[in-house]
Amino acid sequence: MPFIMGQIVPEAVERYLSGLNQASDSTLIDIARTGAEQELPLVDAEVGALLRVLACSIGASRILEIGTAIGYSGIWLAGALPASGTLLTMELDPARARVARENFERAGLADRVSVIVGDAQRMIAKLSGPFDLIFQDGSKQLYLPLLDRLASLLRPGGLLITDNVLWDGEVVPGFVLEPKRSADDTRAIAEYNQRLNAHPQLVTATVPLRDGVAISVKRPA
Repeated sequence: MPFIMGQIVPEAVERYLSGLNQASDSTLIDIARTGAEQELPLVDAEVGALLRVLACSIGASRILEIGTAIGYSGIWLAGALPASGTLLTMELDPARARVARENFERAGLADRVSVIVGDAQRMIAKLSGPFDLIFQDGSKQLYLPLLDRLASLLRPGGLLITDNVLWDGEVVPGFVLEPKRSADDTRAIAEYNQRLNAHPQLVTATVPLRDGVAISVKRPA
């Protein structure tokens, strides 16, 4: 079966959901526009709304994000935090991190966000938990190597949310006749999905929204 845009979620349904989303403000819309113009890997507004709902649902006050980009998903997450809450977000690219800090300031959230610049694999080894929610949207090659460490940083009942787990459908063998994604990244995500769904500390469900979002809750200790 050939893959066409919107086959995971039909385009008409995506447009309908987009029209219902009232949570995206002018700052988020402007950042999303900039991201599209620069072809940056930002989440969709509907995924952003899902992040905010999930963070609110567990009363998150301490959040970790892997893959800041220019701060778009971080604003959705930080917007769910109480005034005393904290978002730690990691970005490899210093230029993107600088823009992200500016965007957090524009959104009025700079006081509860810390942008950490550097390699996530090295930085995460130095972090102390627990976190209420972790959003994994960094290098796909690091999804699996970081999984056990991220699970250890979550509190019991905390959420690990992973973006891009369906990878335009390319994780399904034979679904896409002419793959456009990196074969190495596709293989890494497929291996991650298998391990995530079998992880002894996590219970996972995948939402086929946009490029696929896996939602994992940490089992009680």
